[in-house]
Amino acid sequence: MLVDSTDAYRLWAESYDDDPNPVLALAQRVVREKLHPLFGRTLLDIATGTGYWAAYCREQGATVFGIDRSPEMLARATSKRYLKDRLVCADMLRLPIRDATVDVAICSFAVGYVESVADLFHEMARVSRSIIVIDLHPTAIETGWQRGFRAGDQRYLIRQFSHSPAELDRAAFSAGLQLAWRSESYIGEPERPIFLRAGREQALETASRVPAILSSCWERLC
Repeated sequence: MLVDSTDAYRLWAESYDDDPNPVLALAQRVVREKLHPLFGRTLLDIATGTGYWAAYCREQGATVFGIDRSPEMLARATSKRYLKDRLVCADMLRLPIRDATVDVAICSFAVGYVESVADLFHEMARVSRSIIVIDLHPTAIETGWQRGFRAGDQRYLIRQFSHSPAELDRAAFSAGLQLAWRSESYIGEPERPIFLRAGREQALETASRVPAILSSCWERLC
């Protein structure tokens, strides 16, 4: 069944942190090292979901805030250490943050739910000096990868949009940002236990042939 992101995360919230997800694990593995140093910095976790990045960065000494439009996902996030009173239910296209008050904004697996990214980049650039975007790699989507989950006996697919690196760069440049770094990452041996847990070890070899995630960082031009 195909659903939009609002319905998806309402249904998925309860099991989100417990579902084996090699793509999320890969993103966490490859992006964490790129975030440092975090101590003393202010970080905004856009589309925070259950609060992984906000909680991780707070543990590393950052001042963090998280926004998400899903109250169900935020309810799960509030159970994480350090995140009480740090979360706001809001749309990422209308961030309730003052101009230029954030050192780093991270937007993980959310741009794929926006058909046009221009307004999103202008809004992120308005509040932050540096922006990190993580999402499914366009090549993975072309190969047939699809965001999905299971709730009860029903399998759901989430409506998604693919954005090329060139499209992201155009939106970033229009918002006054320049590319600082970009990384294409593949699922590998560190993710094998997740495939085993899901009973899909045979799928690891096929999955590892395709770039799974595209991570990019842009910084304000001036």
